[in-house]
Amino acid sequence: MLPESWLEPEKNNAPLIPQLTLDCIILGFHNNQLRVLLLRWKNTQEWSLPGGPIRQNESVNAAAQRILQERTGLDDIFLQQFHVFGEVERYSRAEIQEKLKLIFDPELWYERAVSIGYYALVDYSRVNPTPDAYTDECQWWDIREIPFLLFDHNHIIQVALQALRNQLSWQPIGYNLLPHEFTLPELQKLYETILDRKLDPRNFQRKLLGLGILERLPIRRKGGAHKSPYLYRFDKAKYEAGLKEGNLFFI
Repeated sequence: MLPESWLEPEKNNAPLIPQLTLDCIILGFHNNQLRVLLLRWKNTQEWSLPGGPIRQNESVNAAAQRILQERTGLDDIFLQQFHVFGEVERYSRAEIQEKLKLIFDPELWYERAVSIGYYALVDYSRVNPTPDAYTDECQWWDIREIPFLLFDHNHIIQVALQALRNQLSWQPIGYNLLPHEFTLPELQKLYETILDRKLDPRNFQRKLLGLGILERLPIRRKGGAHKSPYLYRFDKAKYEAGLKEGNLFFI
């Protein structure tokens, strides 16, 4: 997926690993929508996921953190490797050559590439979407309204969503996607959006509060759709202890 011109040593004299790339699904939650960050390639209407090559002198995880920091401006990001995409024919090489011929010499595209998929969960309000040298725009899209993407990136997003839904069964993810303070109805809406189904409010709140990882604040949310619900926040120490002990089974 990366042309050979990208394999030249960079300013830090660190060459890149050929034919191994990263694709990053950056997810945020805003206005009751699960959103994904996409890039539009220069002088085209073609969109794709953020991603890039891995340097010879960095770990795969460090490469993902670097790429995500460049696209979001954030340093502390929840990151989860979820799949390796290594099929021999993942997409039409001829189609990519034609669509991006004004950016790269069509003959420089790899015959194939193996891509490691990561998803990142971020606080939407803290992200500064930033395009890279090969793209004109970096923009949030509602996960339900994603356009046709280059490469096999629509498929990659679907695999990432299934991995995230599986994760919900053992690790509360609101800690990463919601602001520092939130209401239980807001947290429930996040889960319903990801799962694409309704949840019973009483069961949801009972199970979540039973984990002992939420702290209720002495203030209420005013002016929302619900009648002045209390604000909550995650107790970081209890949350991390629960993860280590493996007792955060929830959904």
